[in-house]
Amino acid sequence: MKFKFKIQQYQTDAVKAIADVFEGQPYRAQSLYTMDKGVTRQNAQMSLFDSNMPLQEEDDIGFANARIELTPQQLLANIKNIQGLSNLNESQTLSQKFGAVDLDVEMETGTGKTYVYIKSMFELNKRYGFSKFIVVVPSIAIREGVKKTFEMTQDHFMDTYGKKARFFIYNSKRLNEIEQFSSSSAIHVMIINIQAFNARGADARRIYEELDDFQSRRPIDIIARNRPIIILDEPQKMGGTATQESLSRFNPLFSMNFSATHKTQHNLVYVLDALDAFNKKLVKKIQVKGFTVKNLRGTNGYLYLQDIILSPSKPPAARMEMEIRYKSGKVNRETRLLHVGDNLYQISNQMEQYRNGFVINEIDPFHNTVSFFNGGVLELGRAAGEVSEMDMRRIQIRETIRSHFEKEQELFDCGIKVLSLFFIDEVAKYRQYDENGNEINGEYGRIFEEEYNKVLICTVLETDFGGNGAQRVFLYR
Repeated sequence: MKFKFKIQQYQTDAVKAIADVFEGQPYRAQSLYTMDKGVTRQNAQMSLFDSNMPLQEEDDIGFANARIELTPQQLLANIKNIQGLSNLNESQTLSQKFGAVDLDVEMETGTGKTYVYIKSMFELNKRYGFSKFIVVVPSIAIREGVKKTFEMTQDHFMDTYGKKARFFIYNSKRLNEIEQFSSSSAIHVMIINIQAFNARGADARRIYEELDDFQSRRPIDIIARNRPIIILDEPQKMGGTATQESLSRFNPLFSMNFSATHKTQHNLVYVLDALDAFNKKLVKKIQVKGFTVKNLRGTNGYLYLQDIILSPSKPPAARMEMEIRYKSGKVNRETRLLHVGDNLYQISNQMEQYRNGFVINEIDPFHNTVSFFNGGVLELGRAAGEVSEMDMRRIQIRETIRSHFEKEQELFDCGIKVLSLFFIDEVAKYRQYDENGNEINGEYGRIFEEEYNKVLICTVLETDFGGNGAQRVFLYR
């Protein structure tokens, strides 16, 4: 099966913005140098090759990206011009943490940022001759997805640019691929996850060590001689000091940062945010899920009205989260399905905070409220009582999960993909890495898994209805 890709104007605009940063840079075939073949310790250092000197062996030739010939002032002027045409805030200084310039591209999730940075490689090669690239990703899962995109787009870019990119995933046990990366004059891309060079394990350290199976050379030195352009996919997940120091050791020509949520700002050259994606009809609809906190008379105890349930044959019921005490003395916050006349004091096993009149008087589905005999009224989507910041985060995560599955059930047969986004204050609260580079849940990640398991009683059931195809049925607690 061959995929056919439609050229999207917004993706073309993003690629043009990146390439235009270097307007005035002459086209240069790769800079040649003599590769370190690691035969003796005396030859451990590589020296630049002068193209006017005779070559001894063709296998000893390395191909590096040519240096940026524009001055910092010229680069900044180009960036300001691009920003002015796109109504972006003008950069006052040139960011140069990784090479000549650090560029930011902000693209909403699901709009094809991987496609854009792959196409940018071809465009930069066409206009300026750059050919060595390193794509850095925060996880193995994303790394595999990037590799798959390279595979799927090979024929597409061959049709557009008349050439293919060679790509490989860095593996400390397959160092011959680094040799090929250095000795190739074609577009060559190394894909690497940060754990492969920034963890404490033995495999991660190999990139910095003189290896017997690599002719007493250090892989990082061979890579660095190529002056690669580094592309950071989700750079907000790579902000640690150790990671930043490790990235600089690749000796980048310049860097490009692709994300929907940049944490650190550099020189921004293209933006496609959620509103832009909606206006360009790249997403069908955007809904925001929110809730409020209300002081409820008569209690400091926690209550949250999650849903009102309607049934053709039964009176309305309220799905409410409240605190329950057990014989052991432990208190949990749990969801209960409640009806008119239910006494929260009894249901909670005599929690004092629900003593004074917290008996359900009415469940009103028209106004989405539950009222109590003490006069208190709780609205749908509102929490009452002692609500901490983490309580709020938990409710938001739970309600997003519920809404996502409801929307997915509604739109699945229409062929519409539902995307639910969480904008969080710190990446480490969702995903962290242990000393061996393994992913572990942060606080939000743990809450997400707990709430997901609460919401979903069973996985998708596949049921055939009279030959009309499979229907997905979701059951909720």
